[in-house]
Amino acid sequence: MQLFYLALSLFLLLNLGAGVWRVLRGPTTADRMLAVQLFGTTAVAILLLLAQAYSNAALRDVALVFALLAAITTVTFVRRAWPDQETGHDAE
Repeated sequence: MQLFYLALSLFLLLNLGAGVWRVLRGPTTADRMLAVQLFGTTAVAILLLLAQAYSNAALRDVALVFALLAAITTVTFVRRAWPDQETGHDAE
C-alpha cells in the first residue's frame, strides 16, 4: 500500500506542471491565483499521502498549516486585487 501512496504523490507532483503553465501563461491574475491555489491544495494532498505512507503524524500537522495558509492567501489576494468593490451586503 505504501507504493500506491507514493505513486499517487508522484502523479500529483506531475500535475503541478499544468499549474506552472497556467501561472506563466494565465491571461488574468485570477487565473494565476487559481493555479497558486492548485499548488496549495496539491501540497496538502501530497503531504497527507506521505503521512499515511510513512505513518508520520507530523506531516499531517504540516498539511493542516498549508491548508490554513492557502485559505489566508486567497482572502488576501481577493481583498488586494479588488479593493473598491462592495461585498454586496446592504447596511440597513
